[in-house]
Amino acid sequence: MRLESFVRGSWMSPGQELAEIYSAVTGDVVAQVANGGLDMGEVLAYARQVGGPALRKLTFHQRAELLKRIAIHLSERKDQLYTLSYQTGTTRSDNFIDVDGGIGTLFVYASKGRRELPNATFLLDGAVEPLSKGGSFVGQHVMTPLNGVAVHINAFNFPCWGMLEKLAPAILAGVPVVTKPATITSYVAHALVRMIVESRILPEGALQCIVGSTGDLFDHLTCQDVVSFTGSADTAQKLQRHPVIARESVRFIAERDSLNAAILAPDAGPGTPEFDLFIKEVAKEMTVKAGQKCTAIRRAIAPNAHVPAVIEALGERLSKIKVGNPELEGVRMGPVVGLGQRRDVLAQVAKLRTEANIVVGDPDNFTVEGADRERGAFIPPLLLHCPDPIRANNVHSVEAFGPVCTVMGYDGLDQAVALANRSDGSLVASLYTYDPATAADLVFGVGAFHGRLVLIDRDCAKEQTGHGSPMPHMVHGGPGRAGGGEELGGMRGVHHYMQRTALQGSPAMLSRVTQSWIKGAPTIEEERHPFRYYFEDLAIGQTFMSKERTITLEDIEHFAEFTGDTFYAHMSEEATKNHPFFPGRVAHGYLLLSFAAGLFVDPDLGPVLANYGLDSLRFIKPVQPGETIRVRLTTKSKSPRNEQYGEVRWDVEIMTDKGETVATYELLTMNAVRP
Repeated sequence: MRLESFVRGSWMSPGQELAEIYSAVTGDVVAQVANGGLDMGEVLAYARQVGGPALRKLTFHQRAELLKRIAIHLSERKDQLYTLSYQTGTTRSDNFIDVDGGIGTLFVYASKGRRELPNATFLLDGAVEPLSKGGSFVGQHVMTPLNGVAVHINAFNFPCWGMLEKLAPAILAGVPVVTKPATITSYVAHALVRMIVESRILPEGALQCIVGSTGDLFDHLTCQDVVSFTGSADTAQKLQRHPVIARESVRFIAERDSLNAAILAPDAGPGTPEFDLFIKEVAKEMTVKAGQKCTAIRRAIAPNAHVPAVIEALGERLSKIKVGNPELEGVRMGPVVGLGQRRDVLAQVAKLRTEANIVVGDPDNFTVEGADRERGAFIPPLLLHCPDPIRANNVHSVEAFGPVCTVMGYDGLDQAVALANRSDGSLVASLYTYDPATAADLVFGVGAFHGRLVLIDRDCAKEQTGHGSPMPHMVHGGPGRAGGGEELGGMRGVHHYMQRTALQGSPAMLSRVTQSWIKGAPTIEEERHPFRYYFEDLAIGQTFMSKERTITLEDIEHFAEFTGDTFYAHMSEEATKNHPFFPGRVAHGYLLLSFAAGLFVDPDLGPVLANYGLDSLRFIKPVQPGETIRVRLTTKSKSPRNEQYGEVRWDVEIMTDKGETVATYELLTMNAVRP
């Protein structure tokens, strides 16, 4: 098949120079790619002028709905992606990680967008900051979508997941995407983009795909654009040095080579569940996708006393791995992505062998099931042992991006930490121990050098997602050699595509601009209780001032007996003498909340359907028997949820009759939409 780029709303293949893509399994040509001929300035302009405005008109909830619809659409067609992916050398289980993992990431971001973001086009970031003594000048941070393009340059090993894990947070943020898949597996990415385009779910210009060379794309970037790159350190450094990146301060997120480590603790010796989990995980990371994962375990670090047992156990497990045509039943590992990749892996293995010995596997003598060993890009799992890792260099700096791992021993946790950190920054390290003290020493010893740490033991064994599986909820990235960037991480990934802006002004002005009431802004007092208003009729700043209620000693003692909360500060005047906080017996904080609810709740059936939460509670001043309280209830913000109801956030302040603030919090209710 001849692959086309999808740009400016059409499929195009203007280039005349054709590059051939070969099957990793058979060596046959599976696709052709045309290089050149695209006007990259126009591609970016189309995204900025068409895709960007269309996305920014939508709220976070509407964008989340787009992601959910795409995920459902792709789920119904994923078998087509499986079939194509076999030619890249991946097995059925490998495809589950790539295809289903990518679709799953869309679902996660769709769900988190609905649950964690407002039904608005911008975000409030943090609390209001008082900037003046009298309160007439305040500050508030807001986040808005960048007015540029998210340029995504993806690696060959995950043509589906790599594209979708970048696409999801960018679209949710409201920024159009230009995606560039790695050429060698671009036929899978091409099919994925075609499915999305044919669904017509995304607005015009929200997604474009460049197959082949990027040409002068980087020459047209601006300060409003973001480049997210996954690939080799050499390519990342070349792109980061581009003069436009520096001149325009273009945001650049890099996820690069990584010599990840698995650390077996001294307590996790042979016969323990943690030892077995270590062996299972190292073997899995060597063979899943033929070891072609940026998160794969490259260095297995174990106590010197356990190294022979580790090598023996890994040898036994790896000997059961059938290498061959990934479409065949029983084949556990396919080839690497191509003959060029095989040559590169073996060249890197040769460098490792200057400091380590191959103890499992023979690159010149192994069996391949259902395929030609020479025409396909096959390599057996290769386990090396480095006898002197302290003095070695290559095992800490050379990555063989295939089914290759090096075992190395240590004496004492300090040495284990030093070895793990010799990689100068990695995406992930996994720790195998059942001793919390050992786990803490390792976590805080290696944490600064690794973007993610997985603590695997018998308690989480059945449900842990594995060393090499980045989850959408957690950050994916690492310092130093790993690129210094971050992807995913839930809403953290969305923030990469937004600009944080500090707003300063009066409470009245900022309340109107942000549609969120700030203390000091004008309030609206109506005769009707605010709980009597339907969602759309309720105004921001609408306020209710309650009647007063005096707290008695009988109230406190009854509450204590009724709830069982007999904390000394509520029950004994003697116990509170010389207390740093309490001037004597005081009311329970939750008694005050309960009385506050009684003072401001309107009891009749009406538009308030439910009270479903309370945020940011702070008790500020203790209340003694004989003091009087009242409550101010103010509509802080509103967020539509569906056709039946919307979310209302109320600012609540409990105060004394003298105007002293007793407690503050935010109340969340679901209010019905007018029928």
